[in-house]
Amino acid sequence: MAEIRGIPTTVSSIRKRVFTEVARLAYEGGDYSRIEELPYQIVPGTAEHVFLERAIVGERLRLAMGLPLRPVTEHKPLSTGVVESAIAEKYYDPPLVNIIPYACNGCPTKRYKVSNGCQGCTGQYCAQVCPKNAISWVDGKSFIDESKCVRCGMCMNACPYNAIILQERPCAKACGMDAIGTDENGRAKIDYDKCVGCGMCMVNCPFGAIADKGQIFQLIHAIKEGTPVIAIIAPAFVGQFGPAATPERMTAAMKQLGFADLVEVAIGADMCAIEEAKDFLREVPEHQPFMATSCCPAWAAMAKKMFPEFKMYISMAMSPMVLTARMLKAQKPEAKIAFIGPCSAKKLEASRRSVRSDVDFVLTYEELQGMIEAKGIDWNAITKEEEVPLNHASGQARLFAVGGGVAQSVIDVIKKWDPEREVKVANAMGLHECRKLLMMAKGGKYNGYLLEGMCCPGGCVSGAGTIQPIKKSTVAVQQYRNAADIKNPLDSEFDIMNLPLFK
Repeated sequence: MAEIRGIPTTVSSIRKRVFTEVARLAYEGGDYSRIEELPYQIVPGTAEHVFLERAIVGERLRLAMGLPLRPVTEHKPLSTGVVESAIAEKYYDPPLVNIIPYACNGCPTKRYKVSNGCQGCTGQYCAQVCPKNAISWVDGKSFIDESKCVRCGMCMNACPYNAIILQERPCAKACGMDAIGTDENGRAKIDYDKCVGCGMCMVNCPFGAIADKGQIFQLIHAIKEGTPVIAIIAPAFVGQFGPAATPERMTAAMKQLGFADLVEVAIGADMCAIEEAKDFLREVPEHQPFMATSCCPAWAAMAKKMFPEFKMYISMAMSPMVLTARMLKAQKPEAKIAFIGPCSAKKLEASRRSVRSDVDFVLTYEELQGMIEAKGIDWNAITKEEEVPLNHASGQARLFAVGGGVAQSVIDVIKKWDPEREVKVANAMGLHECRKLLMMAKGGKYNGYLLEGMCCPGGCVSGAGTIQPIKKSTVAVQQYRNAADIKNPLDSEFDIMNLPLFK
């Protein structure tokens, strides 16, 4: 499902409209009770199904404003709590990721089903291989008794016509933490003790029943109050907002939205690469068998939850988001910092007590697109004189956005310090593969290695808050890396090693 991003769907269209209307509501101010009208604007018409769709859109609006879902057992206006949320500072109230109950289709959890492609063949291979005698013949076709089926998949593999299919609940299939179960009504339910906030369930739900909370509303209020808000943008941004939204035009566009300035998070990625290189050289293999990268919060959270014995083997380096924010807060303590990126898990990272004072807001590219739409930004109207090149970070740091990029950046730093040092690397993308990676590390296969984990398949370019197709975004980031004047993190124009963060 994640691979279809970039193709307009009803779900993506409604999400875009929700973020746009929340941003417009915040920019315009006034009587916020008019939020009650928005579901009717977003879902017009008189067909019977629109009543349910409007109710669902109402909950999406609330979540986008950082508000909780309304209880289904009592009446509460859609605007409940909106005025109290019209403030310039608000962290995420748990839970971050939410399932809108009546939007959930109650999809089957996991089952093998015989399709119309069954030819009723004489060989009856599916029945022959079934270890539980769960397959019989009904009206000349194969039939699976689900009460006997143990879901081994042997029948599917044996069918010469590929007539047996595996149906799985898309959100549960996408969850690398096995955090999605079933409630008493057969709908999906999240186990928040397991959830790491990666958002893969959101992008894989065909009904748009899963959504995370947002800070668009509060961010715009901070801007309107006159607080200088500096946007720091993750390198996966390139290409996300269309071909006219070049990196050189981003600063001017962000200032039209009310931001005081724009800074590349790739600067923090340079810092992160240097810190992780120092950690690796200091710790591996003398003090620990391997070291894992730390920049992906969902990967790090997964490792700590499922492999607590590896907690000390994760690099102590702060993520590029935090390092960039701390650098700016040291320079401009009066400013607020808004991280703009592809990742919903960054919202949880910014909610940590150790990070709250550094990162004030976290928005995804989807949410920023809502602000852009609300303000009517015309990328082609930005003149050459307004263009500002983003050229402070190394090209390698920009590659943090794709799988393998973090480890390569660390290696580049190590090679410059110690050209003879061999660094063995293993990486994984997607939490299912990350779990396999750590299981093999537990067995001793990766002693002496640098392990890179990315919770999203393909890396940050496929984060839950991205807009464009993953392959297209990967190519755009690679081209952006190649265009950088600086190649190695150690060659950054910032005197990184003498920043307060490194003393």
